[in-house]
Amino acid sequence: MKINEYEPMRPRYEVRDALVGIPPPASVRIVDQSKDSFTVEFDENKLVVRADPFQIMVYRKDTLLITVNSRSLLLFEHYRHKRQTQNQASNSEPENNESPDAEKSEEDARPVDEYESWEESFKSHTDSRPYGPASVGLDIGFPGFQYVYGIPEHADSFALRSTKGTDPYRLYNLDVFEYELNNPMALYGSVPFMVAHNEQNTVGVFWHNAAETWIDITSNIADKSVIGKLRDLFSSGSEIPQTDTHWISESGIIDVFLMLGSRPADVFRQYTSLTGVTELPPLFSIAYHQCRWNYNDEEDVAEVDRGFDEHDIPYDVIWLDIEHTDGKRYFTWDVTKFPHSEEMLNNISAKGRKMVTIVDPHLKRDDGYFVHQEAKSKGYYIKDKNGNDYEGWCWPGSSNWPDFLNPEVQEWWASKFALDSYKGSTMDLHVWNDMNEPSVFSGPEITLQKDAKHFGNWEHRDIHNVYGMLQHQATANGLVKRSGGNQRPFVLSRAFYAGSQRAGAIWTGDNLADWSHLKISVPMLLSTNLVGIVFSGADVGGFFKNVDTELLVRWYQAGAYQPFFRAHAHLDTKRREPWLFGEENTRRFRDAIRARYSLLPFWYTEFWQHSKTGMPVMRPLWVNFPSEKANFDKDDIYMLGARS
Repeated sequence: MKINEYEPMRPRYEVRDALVGIPPPASVRIVDQSKDSFTVEFDENKLVVRADPFQIMVYRKDTLLITVNSRSLLLFEHYRHKRQTQNQASNSEPENNESPDAEKSEEDARPVDEYESWEESFKSHTDSRPYGPASVGLDIGFPGFQYVYGIPEHADSFALRSTKGTDPYRLYNLDVFEYELNNPMALYGSVPFMVAHNEQNTVGVFWHNAAETWIDITSNIADKSVIGKLRDLFSSGSEIPQTDTHWISESGIIDVFLMLGSRPADVFRQYTSLTGVTELPPLFSIAYHQCRWNYNDEEDVAEVDRGFDEHDIPYDVIWLDIEHTDGKRYFTWDVTKFPHSEEMLNNISAKGRKMVTIVDPHLKRDDGYFVHQEAKSKGYYIKDKNGNDYEGWCWPGSSNWPDFLNPEVQEWWASKFALDSYKGSTMDLHVWNDMNEPSVFSGPEITLQKDAKHFGNWEHRDIHNVYGMLQHQATANGLVKRSGGNQRPFVLSRAFYAGSQRAGAIWTGDNLADWSHLKISVPMLLSTNLVGIVFSGADVGGFFKNVDTELLVRWYQAGAYQPFFRAHAHLDTKRREPWLFGEENTRRFRDAIRARYSLLPFWYTEFWQHSKTGMPVMRPLWVNFPSEKANFDKDDIYMLGARS
């Protein structure tokens, strides 16, 4: 279902990069029609559309599954010209010889109130909103469904909670420092796909919009008072569950896909037919990864590499964070710490291992830096509202951001991974895209101004949630081109959107070395797997803070059974290589990592199965046991692959 503004004063943004295709039209037959409604049937489904008031009801056989606008919350704020306040009008001169007393339209005659004010402030930042408020919204109901899932990324329960009396779930990619748990706040990624499941049916809704989005959820079961729940205990009848959702995006259009199942596997197949699957990853990438911010120099890398051999612990990939570069200039090496990067890489790869280096989207403003100079001279940067290169602050200091909405910029970025461009790299070097929400230390909410301008004259508010995915895709394309199409790429991204699964892996961001963060990793990863991003994991041990030994052991034992298995830690934490905690704990770490390696053929097969069917690799119990209601709210247990 698509709703757009009729003859807008400027086009409304429609997301172009999430989909791999549109399913072919089904054969439908009109079975009833009147002045204000019509009914069509297709397969076992029935669709009833009413005009006044506008409503859509979707049935499977005679069971109502989805309602659209049943609460009449459809909203579509049209673009408009800014009207002047009385003070502005009195100080302005009439244009085109128009009399000050000329007849005004009814809209112009209305007073300008606070709701219609154009500018919006956040702390010291001001969003000019040059086209006025332009939000869109719609209510979507799930009759007969008590549980809904999806819409990552949130550090919250797998079964989504009612938001009655609290904030809605927010989808707006942000760099969040030490994020809170059990909270609907926005995190690093956004996938506006929701799944509803009961004993008989599974359905899905994909809200195809890349702007800031809020989702309210209410439930006639979850929202009952204590007295109401006590009354139910002594009632002979059972109330039919109903979950209602209200979706609001800041801009764009209403573009909604309804997936009618009826089984979980059908919904996953239908959704991935729209947004794609994770192609079978290279075998090394589903093994164990060793990372920290930062391994100091070539000798440090060699020593860590030797340590794994000496302690008989397998690993496949060692990572370098931002300190490996020349002053945070990506695609470069610090020649003091890494003077022989190719030799270092060859020494690693001689053992069948790989290396990953970080390449963030912010580029240091330095005319002596070849990547910046190229981007600046070609006009490849995002612009501010006045048309100048957008300037902000990030790890290198003053920085600019490539405009990945421009296909030419995507191709240029991909070319930077060629061996003759990324000097000192080899075919065994893979890539990590961090800070790509995008993170802007000097920006509102640590991100880009919403009124910044992109290719095609789109505002950043329109495309915000796809920015990281576009960098992720361009990077993966660069690695494919580097090998002439002969090697599968591995690229990890922190930011993501629907379709990011086609580019590679993601992780849950900057977690804490705390038992609660180990626990929340399971529902967070179940949610990303549910929405097609199956190659996902959490930093083993927690990124921030020093970790106690027992927690680290348990985290390795848990991480070995999650799709992406990487240990990572902050610059200020104590070293955590798995032989630094005593002989007995070294054995525990070794056993956990070896357990992962013993199951690599199984993992590889599960990723292959996903690539063919769209099924999650990491599954909630109800996917494999869809009729067992006791499993519908469980998020501390899961299955890998299908039940035997």
